[in-house]
Amino acid sequence: MIWEGKILCLTRLEDGVAELCFDRRGQTVNVLDRAALEELEAALDALYAADDIRGLIVTSAKDSFIVGADIFEFSRTFCLPEAELRAWDAACSAIFTRLEDVPFPSVSAINGAALGGGLELALTSDFRVAATTAQVGLPEVGLGIVPGFGGTVRLPRIAGAVVALDWIVGAGTRTIAVAREAGVVDVVCELPSLRSTALSCLREAIGRPDAWMARRRARLAPCEVSNDALERAKTAAKRYGRHFPAAAAAVDLIGDAASLAREGALELEADTFASLAKTQAAASLTGIFINEQALKKKSRDAARVAHSVRRAAVLGAGIMGGGIAYQSALRGTPIIMKDIAPTALDLGMSEAGKLLGKQVGSGRMSGDAARKVQQSIVPTLDFDGFDGVDLVIEAVVEKLGVKHDMLAEVEQRIPEDAVLVSNTSSLSIAELSTALARPERFAGMHFFNPVPQMPLVEVIRAPRTSPQTIATVVSFARSMGKTPVVVSDCPGFLVNRILTAYIMGFLLLVHDGGDFVAIDTAMEAFGWPMGPAYLQDVVGMDTASHVIDVISDGYRDRMNFSGRHAVKLMAGAGRLGQKSGLGFYRYEPDEKGRMRKLPADETHALLVSAQSNGVRDFPVEEIIQRMMLPMIIEAARCLEEGVAESPGDIDMSLVLGVGFPRHLGGALRYADTLGARWIVEACERLAPLGPLYEPSPRLRSMAERNGRFFDDADGRLEH
Repeated sequence: MIWEGKILCLTRLEDGVAELCFDRRGQTVNVLDRAALEELEAALDALYAADDIRGLIVTSAKDSFIVGADIFEFSRTFCLPEAELRAWDAACSAIFTRLEDVPFPSVSAINGAALGGGLELALTSDFRVAATTAQVGLPEVGLGIVPGFGGTVRLPRIAGAVVALDWIVGAGTRTIAVAREAGVVDVVCELPSLRSTALSCLREAIGRPDAWMARRRARLAPCEVSNDALERAKTAAKRYGRHFPAAAAAVDLIGDAASLAREGALELEADTFASLAKTQAAASLTGIFINEQALKKKSRDAARVAHSVRRAAVLGAGIMGGGIAYQSALRGTPIIMKDIAPTALDLGMSEAGKLLGKQVGSGRMSGDAARKVQQSIVPTLDFDGFDGVDLVIEAVVEKLGVKHDMLAEVEQRIPEDAVLVSNTSSLSIAELSTALARPERFAGMHFFNPVPQMPLVEVIRAPRTSPQTIATVVSFARSMGKTPVVVSDCPGFLVNRILTAYIMGFLLLVHDGGDFVAIDTAMEAFGWPMGPAYLQDVVGMDTASHVIDVISDGYRDRMNFSGRHAVKLMAGAGRLGQKSGLGFYRYEPDEKGRMRKLPADETHALLVSAQSNGVRDFPVEEIIQRMMLPMIIEAARCLEEGVAESPGDIDMSLVLGVGFPRHLGGALRYADTLGARWIVEACERLAPLGPLYEPSPRLRSMAERNGRFFDDADGRLEH
């Protein structure tokens, strides 16, 4: 043993070979945090001081190589002033440079995932040997930054600028077959022979010093990058949009650094890394990552106590039921789909078949596999097989009486320990449970439409719902490939409640003379995937009007709208949106059958009756404030009332459920960016508009003490 720590050790093997092994104690994966980098530096001190070392192999004792830097630590590091942040990154990068400069050949043996800083560390080696099951990638652009430990410098000098631009701008993971073809990996072998193959590669390099020294010289020198490659990469970077500067910055960095030797290129990388790390996008995207990890942990914890769901059922077919059945069957849980109408069953099975056909057409699934999945969806007009299910999803029409009758009947048909859930979007789970003999086995499970595409599922806890029931529903949602968020029962639950406050802001703007096209334009430029008027068209004006009525009725003190608002006017005129071809906009199918949005000038004349004070222009900033402040206030109220467990749960629900702009991180992180004091002052200016703009007690308290929802400085969340 040459050196040993809690995260890695340096061992002397035979024939003058040293092994640097990453094996973080008490953890299942290796990450590069401050402690790991400190140990790596100490191990390198020992390595440089050791006698008779002729080669180095870098390995991992975990199932993965190194999964990257510690993003939790990143969120705190990003709070440093930019100059300190640059110095921190340069110091970390210097450790990697020392590893690259060892005076003998080096080989990294990559098993499992080598991502971000993990791949950057492997790139310091002269050769890379990888198992066939490994994956590699540089996902940093997806976090709003660029690789900061030398990845933007070494990858173009190892695999060429075209590969480097593609990998870094693309920010995804690559299979080892792709990595081998790209020249990022030198040798690929089966996992059991990884170590022996890597050692053979190293011993061959020891015997051929000219080969590894030539490789090393290439990594120290400038590299070539064509203008065509840079222009293609700039085009690819544009897909991120103007709110996400990291991709375009990565292209500029690689282009500017190509003419420089290693040291100058690394300095440019540190400059770019520090600059990007101080952007709102980086803070928000790392926050989203942390929130995602927190939700995954909750799902893992739930799985430990959950009732196993081996077979499920859905009540109600059609598009929604077919989508739910497809998602369950696709992820390995057979499901019964019941409806009282043969036509609805046919539609549900057709929907599942269409979705499976897309999987086959895209090459993600074979025809045989698709047929097996479809065969695991059993359509029925009766309750055959319900005595063997573990969980039933009720997805019938949104009428309390119909749901009461259906829930009461199905409860008698299923095992006593089975879980029953409702996919209602607007009815009280507590009220629905009054029809049941076992309310503790009942919860809400609100899918968002379209089910296969929308990742969020709200798991709604009623007062009498048992913890095991919640755990079972959470675990089942995760098994379906969804992200479950547990929320308490209230009108609109979490996402639709907060979204309704946003839509109320839109309706007030239109009522006060705002142009819906200008509002949509402003909010889409702000970062929303679609403006509020377009959103109502997509949802359907009849559905949207009903949801607004039901949810606002639960919060009459602030969401009450006197008179006929714009959505009611549209619905009353039969302009239901995309489904009818006319809404706020006009819709026609394009050559591929997709609905194309077109102007509808007559809409403005129709809305005049809802604009008692005439039409006027609003500044973009005022539009944004009037739209976003009600959303922030309602999100804060949900946290105060315990509707969701944490600020992160609320923000992730909005990002995943309604497409809240990712570069802002969610309503509460955006609130932190604005500052509670600024929010309260803005609300006071808008107070004449009504109670929709009344700050919650928590926001007022936070304004007084300059509080935040997220305290990134020490990683705590304010609850």
